[in-house]
Formats: sequence, C-alpha cells, structure tokens
Amino acid sequence: MIPLSQAAPSRAQIMPPSKVNLAPRGATTTMCDKNPVATASNFLLYNNLWGQDSDPSGKQCTVLDYSSRGVISWHTQWTWNQAPDAVKSYANAVLNIEPIQLSAIKGLPTTWHWNYTGQGLYGDVAYDAFFSKQATKEKPHDYEVMVWLASFNGAKPIGQQVQLAQPLTIGGVVFDLWHGRGEPGTNPWEVFSFVARTETRQFSADLNEFFKFLTKTQGVPANYFLQTVGAGTEPFTGSNAVFTVSPYTMSLNK
Repeated sequence: MIPLSQAAPSRAQIMPPSKVNLAPRGATTTMCDKNPVATASNFLLYNNLWGQDSDPSGKQCTVLDYSSRGVISWHTQWTWNQAPDAVKSYANAVLNIEPIQLSAIKGLPTTWHWNYTGQGLYGDVAYDAFFSKQATKEKPHDYEVMVWLASFNGAKPIGQQVQLAQPLTIGGVVFDLWHGRGEPGTNPWEVFSFVARTETRQFSADLNEFFKFLTKTQGVPANYFLQTVGAGTEPFTGSNAVFTVSPYTMSLNK
C-alpha cells in the first residue's frame, strides 16, 4: 500500500479558494465544496478536498465552530470508502501570516486538542509547513515539514526513518524523524516528518523547535522562508468519521 505522503503530493499547498466566508466570533460556517476557505481570527480554515476525484461517492464537510483572538475550534465529518491508496483531503487551519525567514522566527507556540471517532479510520493527524528560498506563500516549495501526532491503520510518512543520535523530545512527546523526497513534477521538494511514537491528542509546544532542529542538524538553510503552516487531518478511507478540534491555537513571535 502506498505510504500516506507518497499518495498526497500536494495536500497542503494553498490553492485559490472557490469562495470566502467571513466568520465572526461565535459564528459557525459550514463548507462542503472542494476548496472553500473560512477566515477566522488569524486563521484560514480549509475543507481542501484535493483528492476527492478518487472517490466520487465520498463526502466531507468542515465546520468552523468558534473563533476568537488566536483561538479556533472546528470539526470535519467525512466518509470515504473507495481508492484506499489515495488521500482524499486535508482539512486544516492555516495561520494567516506573510512569509518570514526561519532565522527571524523567535517562537511559534501552539496548543492542539483533538478527537477522532468513526469506523475503519486510515490516515493521520498532523501539522504541515512549507519552506522556500523565495518569499512567496505558494509554490515553489523547497521543503515540507510535517509533525505527526497520530496515524491510523499503518499510515506512514514519505521516505525512510533517520537514525538520530538520541531521541528527540519536544513538548513532552518523543518523535522519530523521517526524510524523503516527492515525485518529480508533482511534489519534488524534500520532506521531513516528525512522527510521535505515541498517539498525542493534547499537544502544547513551540513548533519553532522542530524548525531549529532541522536548520542545526539536517542542512535546512536558516535563510529560507516559512511560507505556510497549519494543522489538520489526511484521510484515506473510513466511514462516519468526525474529527474535532477544540481548541487550537498558534501564534508567530518575531
């Protein structure tokens, strides 16, 4: 079976939205189309059904439940039963920032509480970030960095596990590091994936610690730009799934 990230060449890239919904504090917004986006506080919430064509009978809707200053709560409901080797979507909340050099980031604190229910879940729960030598929010990307808090039914990141001199612990969670490269013409950038050894449904940390680890030990240039960073879920297959995020926070210190 194709590893998750090999089947998902462009899961988190920012695409032109089909519509924009403004969501004031306390309001709810429901999105069921392929790529709508809801603006909420300092976040952009995407439904992002980029792989739905592999399962025309499937469906997914993402709901913005609440947003306040720097805090967002949301959930997504989905059923995908066909094409088990294909990722169907990446519903995710992206921090609305301009590109910034990695060396200029003082901190990227985040908290994420989430829950998942459903039958036959196959997929992951992960942060996703993109780096580039260019100060642009969209392609080209040079690096993708994921932080996996959970995987279901054997989903694995792209590439191979990197043997570290000692375990990497961030936010009280032990992570393994994977490294690979996507397919030419689709996602040719390098991919680093930090994978939690245990399922972590409540996480609080500074994401910049992952970035600094890469610049110090894995050759990622510190003068490259953080283009985008968000958090969400990638499903392959499952039914009656409900992924709930409450609350989620992230802020950029520079």
